Amino acid sequence: MTLDNFLENKDALLNDLFDLLRIPSVSADPKHKPDMEHMAELWKQKLLGIGMDEAEVYQTKGNPVTFARKTVDPEFPTVLIYAHMDVMPVDPLNLWHTDPFEPVVKEGKIWARGADDDKGQSYIHFKAVEYLLKNNLLNCNVKFIIEGEEEVGSQSLPAFIDAHKDLLEADVILVSDTSMINPTTPAITSGLRGLAYWQIEVTGPSRDLHSGLFGGAVANPANILCELIAGMFDENRQITIPGFYDDVLEVTDYERGLINKTPVVEEEYKKSLNVKELLGEKGYSIPERTGIRPTFDVCGIWSGFTGVGAKTVIPSKAYAKVSSRIVPDQDPDKIADMLVEHLNTIAPDYVTVKVEKMHGGRPYVCPIDIPAYKAAEKACEAVFGKTPVSLKSGGSIPIISTFEEKLGLKSVLLGFGLESDAIHSPNENFPVENIVNGIKTSVKFFEYFSDMA
Repeated sequence: MTLDNFLENKDALLNDLFDLLRIPSVSADPKHKPDMEHMAELWKQKLLGIGMDEAEVYQTKGNPVTFARKTVDPEFPTVLIYAHMDVMPVDPLNLWHTDPFEPVVKEGKIWARGADDDKGQSYIHFKAVEYLLKNNLLNCNVKFIIEGEEEVGSQSLPAFIDAHKDLLEADVILVSDTSMINPTTPAITSGLRGLAYWQIEVTGPSRDLHSGLFGGAVANPANILCELIAGMFDENRQITIPGFYDDVLEVTDYERGLINKTPVVEEEYKKSLNVKELLGEKGYSIPERTGIRPTFDVCGIWSGFTGVGAKTVIPSKAYAKVSSRIVPDQDPDKIADMLVEHLNTIAPDYVTVKVEKMHGGRPYVCPIDIPAYKAAEKACEAVFGKTPVSLKSGGSIPIISTFEEKLGLKSVLLGFGLESDAIHSPNENFPVENIVNGIKTSVKFFEYFSDMA
């Protein structure tokens, strides 16, 4: 069977993916724990169904991990495919145009939570391996590790890695949880920012107060929280936490030139986001701001009365969830401690500030001269007819740096997502064409890597 024949029946091609998308595997919500178990078992059955030698579900302290392997020849190189089965919450549900867990195809796209991140992208390698196995064309050994906690920081996976290092032995890790530049311009992500994440609690009076009787005499925790957050930036949009930039790896002018070859047209960028102007660190371009510079962002903020109508109160407490994307050579634990110390130092006496460190991960850099990167580059050229952009991504996949630390393996991040896929947002989608081209590219990757490794 030719690859074109394998891909031509789109309904048959997508059936397995739709089975995966229908499961609400939201790792952030404990009520979906049974769904995570269901998801892990379904992946196991599908991996066995395409001819893997073995597939097992492993329990962790959190959500399960599905592992599978196919040994074609012990002398062949081994590719470990990493993916995640969990998805982000769907809130706010009222903004979805379709049921987030009932996938539909319209306008050439699959609409569902996880369509891109990461069920659709992991499905690309699954189908590529299926095709190669069916046609006796696989010249690599292949392993899959599919975890259930990537969207909450992969908290249980480091312990799993420590306990199963022999299981995960490989020559390289292949990941598709990243993006292309546009539908016709492929990219290989050669760098990922790291992450630090906190929850801030500001407490004022011991109870909610009448804003008329007490307003003007008692500090409002919501107001103070906003002031604290606003003070995190100076006039150049640099972060004001003392020592925050001390360990930032300075990028050479040559590297900045390569980064700025990423085709970003500012007017189109603004139009796609429906904003009049952009805001970021002074002296850096859009690709630099989103790829090689650290950030500080409020991910959620709440306090007081938020229901329908009016209720005049001074809230007792105010909360924010905040994150910082960090770059080489910043350490997430060190950065996390810096924010705690900074807020405790600047917090005024009329409120109490509590900061909870939640999760984080280190930045990651992939050399562009290793065989797996070259194989991915050549595969993109074969399918798209152009050399892929070497992309420094602003996103974080914390477990990638952990793989390198614990297994000594580099990861090649060969992704097929688009900015318009709305991952983590309502109406997540993924073009069917990207799945088809992704499968073609993945098939070529295995072919070229087996020759280069």
